[in-house]
Amino acid sequence: MQTTTTFELAGFRVARSLGVVRGITVRTRSLPLSILGGLRTMFGGRAGIFSDLCESAREESFQLMLAHARKLGANAVVGVRYDTGPMVGAAEVLCYGTAVVVEPINSPQPLNAA
Repeated sequence: MQTTTTFELAGFRVARSLGVVRGITVRTRSLPLSILGGLRTMFGGRAGIFSDLCESAREESFQLMLAHARKLGANAVVGVRYDTGPMVGAAEVLCYGTAVVVEPINSPQPLNAA
């Protein structure tokens, strides 16, 4: 499955647009990690606990978006974006884009959906 933040893939043309696809997740931390992360913010510096939580939420929402695209029969997603919302003690991440079927510019046959 090809993905891009742009609306075009070099060397390919969009044969069909299948609509918006998305993946959303909300991740929370355990209480001990919340306390440790809170203490870290009191003294400044990078709070790796929070960064790890956000990164895992981004990856999960991305994979959910890809699953949604596959279900529609897409072999690519263009215009991929992330959105987040403020939540106390949690990370909410939405990943979305447009599911498409692309084919190589020099080939009349669409690529198989991955």
